[in-house]
Amino acid sequence: MRSFCAKCGSGLFYRNETFLPGIVDVQTATLDAPDALPPSVQIQVAERLGWMQHMQELPAFTRFPD
Repeated sequence: MRSFCAKCGSGLFYRNETFLPGIVDVQTATLDAPDALPPSVQIQVAERLGWMQHMQELPAFTRFPD
């Protein structure tokens, strides 16, 4: 079961009592202060694209590159 914001349609929560009983997956990027809850693990990476494993090694730009 997915829950969405009634105003903008953003996904907020995910629940699956069959496979994840008692767990609510909160979309942390939708929180007012998402930096307050940094990730501590990565889950569901079985089908992750190979290049995603090294994303942190790529150059990063605050906005568009010059």
